[in-house]
Amino acid sequence: MGATRLAGNHVSGNLNTFRYMYDINTVRKDFPILGREVYKRPLVYLDNAATTQKPRCVVEAIANEYYSVNANVHRGVHFLSQQATDLHEAARETVRRFINARDVAEVVFTRGTTESLNLVASSYGEAFLHEGDEVIVTVMEHHSDIVPWQLLRERKGIVLKVVPMTDEGVLDLDAYEQLFTPRTRLVCVAHVSNVLGTVNPVKRMAEIAHAHGAHILVDGAQSVPHFKVDVQDIGCDFMVFSGHKVYGPTGIGVLYGREDLLDRMPPYQGGGEMIARVTFEHTTYERLPFKFEAGTPDYVGSHALAVALDYVSALGMDHIHAHERALTQYAMEQMQAIEGMHLFGTAPDKDAVVAFNVGNIHPLDLGTLLDRLGIAIRTGHHCAQPLMQRCGVEGMARASFALYNTREEVDALVQGIDRVRKMF
Repeated sequence: MGATRLAGNHVSGNLNTFRYMYDINTVRKDFPILGREVYKRPLVYLDNAATTQKPRCVVEAIANEYYSVNANVHRGVHFLSQQATDLHEAARETVRRFINARDVAEVVFTRGTTESLNLVASSYGEAFLHEGDEVIVTVMEHHSDIVPWQLLRERKGIVLKVVPMTDEGVLDLDAYEQLFTPRTRLVCVAHVSNVLGTVNPVKRMAEIAHAHGAHILVDGAQSVPHFKVDVQDIGCDFMVFSGHKVYGPTGIGVLYGREDLLDRMPPYQGGGEMIARVTFEHTTYERLPFKFEAGTPDYVGSHALAVALDYVSALGMDHIHAHERALTQYAMEQMQAIEGMHLFGTAPDKDAVVAFNVGNIHPLDLGTLLDRLGIAIRTGHHCAQPLMQRCGVEGMARASFALYNTREEVDALVQGIDRVRKMF
């Protein structure tokens, strides 16, 4: 998988054409951690696909709720409980609006993308899948969208099929369509690859799946933070994402599911909150979405997630997308000039992620030495070992961008890589 120039007109070889989509210096001041040093060098944080840094407003929202509102939700008649409940349910409406779900009943709060995927595998699998039924995944899926289906295969005997990709990191849609049979029930696809940055054609894939009578789940962990995701426009049946990748806190995530499907799926866990009535003989369950939210929810996390979504909405998702796409293209153009550089994933539609290796330098060594220069990247298999196998490597280095990254940080990365290269 070699390097090529990306399509687009945000950045060209002339460095003077780079334009920021908003006041980047003002935005960076919203993220206090970006002002710190690492090994007496300014922090250059380029591991945003793993987790994003948090704006001051999100951190303050967490502190303020604990200081002044903290109480369990949905359970008390006292003022604090009602106030906390209002914030929690207002957050659900914020998420609904952000992804354009039809109703708040379609928005389930979870601990993150991984739990959302496991919920669907367990509950949808129980309701809809039987021995011999087929689930299609892609070669570029995160382990969180592979292993739950393998566990279900062990329990119920389902069949797992895999969509291949080209050397450029583009899914083969002809091969995808040929995978369908009358037993195909569900397609699972990453909207954006967490390794290659490829933006997959999920709307077209949904159309194909539905034409074959199958449902489709979209992993939005790497798309929701970077551009507008409209679940109705995509036509997906499920969509999942994590709060911490979209400038919110850890421990909070979202499962969007079509109401008619969620209504037919059994609960994922049992406990308080998700029940209507319990006797020793029988239990009836709460209405959606509470049927899937057993136990005390992360009501502070949900509120902080809503604050994060409001923050990016105020900046403008179109502006964020244009900014990050420009950085990605600029990084690709500068990095491909480095001797020994091997770029992975050169799809025309690519966003916010650049994966690479340099000569015979082990990715771990590269990442460790860049860290000594204050540059934070990710190295390893990126929870995508089947994709590593497809690319013929054990691991890669990965730089990933966010709304607060700058051209100067890309320059620091390029200079750092070249400095490390000369050490080997």
